Amino acid sequence: MIRHFSYFAALSVAVTSAAPFSVETMPNPPGVDPQIGGIDVLPDGKVAAVFHRGELMIFDPVAKTWSRFAEGLQEPLGIIAESPSTFVVMQRAELTRIKDIDGDGRADDYETVFDGFGMTGNYHEFAFGPAKGPDGFYYIALNVGSNGAGVREEIRGQWSELGDLDRTRMVHDDQWGKRSVEAGRMYSRVPYRGWIMKVSPDGKTVVPYACGFRSPDGIGFDGDGQLLVTDNQGDWRGTSPLYTVKEGGFYGHPASLVWRDGWSKGDPRKLAVKELDDLRTKETARFPQGELANSPAQPVVFPASWGAYAGQTLLGEMNQNRMVRFLPDEVGGFRQGTLIPMFDGTSLGNGNHRLAFAPDGSLWVGKTHLSWAGAEGLVKITPAGLNSIFTVTSVHLEKAGNRQVMRIAFSQPVTGGLDGVKMDRFSYKYQEEYGSPKIDEEEVAIDKPVLAAGGREVLIGLKAKLGSIHHVDLTSLRNGGQSLEGAALYYQATELP
Repeated sequence: MIRHFSYFAALSVAVTSAAPFSVETMPNPPGVDPQIGGIDVLPDGKVAAVFHRGELMIFDPVAKTWSRFAEGLQEPLGIIAESPSTFVVMQRAELTRIKDIDGDGRADDYETVFDGFGMTGNYHEFAFGPAKGPDGFYYIALNVGSNGAGVREEIRGQWSELGDLDRTRMVHDDQWGKRSVEAGRMYSRVPYRGWIMKVSPDGKTVVPYACGFRSPDGIGFDGDGQLLVTDNQGDWRGTSPLYTVKEGGFYGHPASLVWRDGWSKGDPRKLAVKELDDLRTKETARFPQGELANSPAQPVVFPASWGAYAGQTLLGEMNQNRMVRFLPDEVGGFRQGTLIPMFDGTSLGNGNHRLAFAPDGSLWVGKTHLSWAGAEGLVKITPAGLNSIFTVTSVHLEKAGNRQVMRIAFSQPVTGGLDGVKMDRFSYKYQEEYGSPKIDEEEVAIDKPVLAAGGREVLIGLKAKLGSIHHVDLTSLRNGGQSLEGAALYYQATELP
């Protein structure tokens, strides 16, 4: 039998709106810690969600009721619905397929798809995903361990001796605080911590896909089939980055290099910063810490029903009352681009961890905080009035003699405010220390912006700086009396045309 829960008036749905988006907070299932680790939407519009304490539950958005499908999962942080009765869930210890075979609405078969990665018992060894690629494979992301705690005596997988502390001295005891700095801020002493893994649906083919990650909570594919991964600020992360991930790449956090085939350079943390910098693939975009985002999360693609946003990538954000859009720009064969805040001024709140679009175009948001910044529960965002939205739809950096021009396209014509456009730029250090202050901050001298394409494009001449984030302030622009939705652009110039 499927168990349904009813609600008193005190748990009725709260509805707020800020055109062109309405935000609804759904009731939580009683008796369940309402921190959501993953969501997916079924063909009938019901929402499958996995919760922090191990429940897999189905939400009926019409009846506003929850039913329990499975329980006893270990810290699930992602889910894909293969069918209304079969789900693939990323638990801390394994990728699991969960099935209802007898049709009673409850799981009765749990199949291990993949568990061939190491575990030390360190609290920070989260596992994220899965994301399903165009090739049909599942992609998962594995956190590194943290020196906020050591390891357990019993581990799973091979132990790497590449580090200042051997396994015995890394066992967490009352002396760990004195030794922890020798472990490195984050470490990868068992396979494949800090890696993206590619797994066939039957689990028989597994590829260690890419390394160099710290805490890659967001993993997904964009509208072009490119694998996007967000990581979190910390050691070797001056600010939170977004990467376009390719097989075999190294993405900057050195701890996981020890599991690269043929690695022969010893403890990678001891390599010179310049050597690591030359070895890594640079960022597709960077989220200015505290200004745009603090903890970016899952990427998803806007469906066609979202009009001007269709095909673009939306990214969750855990610590601010917003999410972030990404607009790509291919420069010299490298995929970089622009980050733009979204849903500012709504009652969305923070904790925006897991995202999924429903067949009717509504956006479901699962929230969490894990005893840190964030929130909890399930939220529905419904678009309204998108046909008249005034927003940026693309940003491209082009060569113009010995300078560049930034070509910004809009969903509606720009009718005023060009004189108020401003630009500055800055960067962050690539370093072992936790985070980085802004560096190389300066105002950017720009040519007077010029309208093109019947007012639907603005061209800005400038001398761009390699590697910098170019912040463009478009708050002055108007379409009639309408201001711009998402008026702050953060363009990552990893390459110059």
